[in-house]
Amino acid sequence: MKRMSWFNVTSLTLGFAFLYLPMLVLIFYSFNASKLVTVWAGFSTRWYGELLQNEAFLDAAWVTLKVAVISSSIATVLGTMAAYVLVRGGRFLGRTLFSGMIYAPLVMPEVITGLSLLLLFIGIGLDRGVLTIVLAHTTFSMCYVSVVVSSRLVSFDRSLEEAALDLGSTPFEAFRLVTLPIIAPAVISGWLLAFTLSLDDLVIASFTAGPAATTLPIKIFSAVRLGVSPEINALSTIMILIVTVGVVTASLVSKRNALRAQNEVQAAERAAA
Repeated sequence: MKRMSWFNVTSLTLGFAFLYLPMLVLIFYSFNASKLVTVWAGFSTRWYGELLQNEAFLDAAWVTLKVAVISSSIATVLGTMAAYVLVRGGRFLGRTLFSGMIYAPLVMPEVITGLSLLLLFIGIGLDRGVLTIVLAHTTFSMCYVSVVVSSRLVSFDRSLEEAALDLGSTPFEAFRLVTLPIIAPAVISGWLLAFTLSLDDLVIASFTAGPAATTLPIKIFSAVRLGVSPEINALSTIMILIVTVGVVTASLVSKRNALRAQNEVQAAERAAA
């Protein structure tokens, strides 16, 4: 095995330090007993206890999780359908327009997207709240799901679907029993990406959220403007932990599904031979 040069090792170390060192510092100071976030006064879990008693943060966290789960689930369904149409639909009238509308949120500034959605909700008389945030997050996150699933469908072996159709399956059954299990890792990755984007969004949510529905990024941003408190460090540490657990779990599930699909394909090939 070829050894890495000192330049590659140094570049890799600096890159990881730039990405993860601030997070490690934040986690370290979340266990600080002092009210000053930059002055270490001993180990303590005090701020985690006070965070669990902060109703404002807890309400905002509940709204954020609810919006993230609902919007990412809807975006995954719509994004998968859009990807299937783009890859398998061939040439049809309006395909270019449809493709452009799917990919537009990828390059559209979030301020423009948020303002457009705000004007839309005002125009149709829809009060801002959880529903408007869900609709907004679904709008901009489904395109990311579509890109992820499309990349998997492009490399998909269609002979497997044709074999299922030859054996008497309907097109829907072939999709459900053959296509969907094979592209499941991409679908799960798309859901995770949409969930993370919704969990992290501040700009679009600030346009579409109402007084009765404040997301956690908005709450944190409002609190930080008055000064960083140790409770925010504790809250950020919990969010990092949740995202890390989700990513690791999804990675393990995706690997297991990919291995199972590969074994099923090999078994089918052996049976056909």
